Amino acid sequence: MTAIQISKLHATGNDFIVTRAKVAGAEAVLLCDRQHGIGADGLLLLGPGADGSDATMTLFNADGGSAEMSGNGARCIAWAARRAGYGSPDRLIVDTGGGRRALDLVLDAQGDVRYATCDMGAVTFDPSVIPLDAASSFDLIAIVGDVEYIGDAAGIGNPHLVLLVEDPEQVDVTNHGPVLEHDVRFPTRTNVEFISCTPGEANAIDMRVWERGVGETLSCGTGACASAAVAHRRGLVGDEVSVHVRGGDLSVALGSRIRLGGPVVHQFDREIDLSELRDRRT
Repeated sequence: MTAIQISKLHATGNDFIVTRAKVAGAEAVLLCDRQHGIGADGLLLLGPGADGSDATMTLFNADGGSAEMSGNGARCIAWAARRAGYGSPDRLIVDTGGGRRALDLVLDAQGDVRYATCDMGAVTFDPSVIPLDAASSFDLIAIVGDVEYIGDAAGIGNPHLVLLVEDPEQVDVTNHGPVLEHDVRFPTRTNVEFISCTPGEANAIDMRVWERGVGETLSCGTGACASAAVAHRRGLVGDEVSVHVRGGDLSVALGSRIRLGGPVVHQFDREIDLSELRDRRT
């Protein structure tokens, strides 16, 4: 028996399995499988901090590939870190693949994290940093079938292609997302956001997202930040932006460093036998 302890959480519908066990990409595929495993958009590994941090976060997407950063994942890792006694009741410093991040925490009556605001660092439009193989990250044209998209690329610890559309709900995300993810201009592939201004609401955008290595998800924290930054650069929103995703609402504060706020929901804890999950897939 190869048993590990896991917790299942979600942040505006973007769901994660969190464990302190030493597992890797192959186990992420098993655990995140929605038919034969637990089911999740990603696997988060929580470890102790070092050199001034309280904790570390390692992120694997559902396909087993590693990812640099997730704003929603960081909020979920904060819940697990607080339960493990890492950091202080109101603040957590966590090292991620996208750099060191600070989170301000709001606890419920039981002492669990219910809301967190994460310092996401700076958004970049520099093609060499995103990374993007193009002279400019602005006004990129992407064509899928007979549909032409236009938008900007941005990086916030991971790459994003933010496309402006009339109505995200009318976009064929399931079929167009995987094509755009593998756009040859993005050497490490890209996350793809489809955004529009929210009708009748100032400083707000609607967003759907195709996550690299995952598929369409109900929410994406880094995607919300990249989308808000693109919309702001284009003069569509101010410095404080509400991002409406299928899983709920996120708050993005723009500046030299971006702050992302949103809820955290703990779903359950469980002991999982990895060998049993492997047997299910054979």
